[in-house]
Amino acid sequence: MSAPDNPINVTAKADLARSLYLNGYNCAQAVFAAFSEEMGLERDTALRMASGMGGGIGGLRMTCGAVSAMAMVLGSLRGYSDAADHECKKQLYADIQRLHGAFVEVHGTSNCRELLMQSGIVAKAQPSERTPEYYRTRPCARYIELCGRLLAEELNKGEQVSP
Repeated sequence: MSAPDNPINVTAKADLARSLYLNGYNCAQAVFAAFSEEMGLERDTALRMASGMGGGIGGLRMTCGAVSAMAMVLGSLRGYSDAADHECKKQLYADIQRLHGAFVEVHGTSNCRELLMQSGIVAKAQPSERTPEYYRTRPCARYIELCGRLLAEELNKGEQVSP
């Protein structure tokens, strides 16, 4: 893989994703919208596209929304539209599995419910009001930062498709 002409600032992307989260967006929106420019999307469009993935897919506490957003960004930039393109599909899945593995290596799981329970939080399916207490008790900012960092590092490896 060749590196892109304009490498992505890894720290800046992780910080942007964290900032979006701390400004009220859900975990998936924060990561996905942090890469809206690379995907050729207006930030508002990116925020809407990822809005249903927060809380482990619509609050169901399944796969962490930040992890889901990594897959969504990679699909946008390296995905396939030709159903017969098995090589592209194979590579995309391998990239997503590698990033997922890196996340799990750090946090032990990518399951939203389990991630929250590690911090003693039993989350309900309904979105919580974003208060100072919410941000003080939630571990999500560190998951979002890690996903922003992993994704930026991956995209810096190259082989991106122009949107």
